[in-house]
Amino acid sequence: MSVIDLMHHVSRDEAGGPLVEAAVLIPILFVFSMGSVDFLNALQQWNSATKAVEVGARIAAVSDPVANGLNTLSTNAVTAGLANLGAPMPAFTVTCSGAGSGTCSCSDAVCSGVAISYNATAMNRIVFGRDGNGTCGDATSYYNAGMCDIFSPIAAANVQIVYTQTGLGYAGRPTPIPTITVSLQGLTFQFFFLGGLSGLGNIQIPPLTTTISGEALTSSAQSPN
Repeated sequence: MSVIDLMHHVSRDEAGGPLVEAAVLIPILFVFSMGSVDFLNALQQWNSATKAVEVGARIAAVSDPVANGLNTLSTNAVTAGLANLGAPMPAFTVTCSGAGSGTCSCSDAVCSGVAISYNATAMNRIVFGRDGNGTCGDATSYYNAGMCDIFSPIAAANVQIVYTQTGLGYAGRPTPIPTITVSLQGLTFQFFFLGGLSGLGNIQIPPLTTTISGEALTSSAQSPN
């Protein structure tokens, strides 16, 4: 048999066709199947992060403010001559971020003369829960659960809390009644099978936000009177 005849015979031979097709399709099916599991897991992470923000906002509404000095703004409005006792509370926006060493800031007139600073203990209460252990995943009840008990990757650095005066309360009240907005940012989805593919390991969870009205703004037990 000549070389030309041999090449012609090989080019028409289909005996190994199914094996070649299987070798091509199996990796594609594997990636598709594992990718489906990964994306379902990503959806679960998104839902958990959303619930964690809701839990954080609820804790923030009934706990000591992350902003030291926030509870004096109402009385400061009167003593500073910005409003009469019982008058509408002047506007303010206090923003606290757990990034870095933690910061709180307020540039409104009612904050002038008030020492607004970051309260790490109050932030940890929101992130780690009411049990005071400072760890994630150890909550023994829903009441004690913090943000990271719901979604473990959350750290204080991912949390921003904004206290905004929106018309509730009055000047001279023992504590203001701000609207509290808790935001979660800077987290990425954790892909287990597809994380090695280009770019998938860096997909960020969209910023999540929950807003709630402040209540007692103290972690102490409330008097029935």
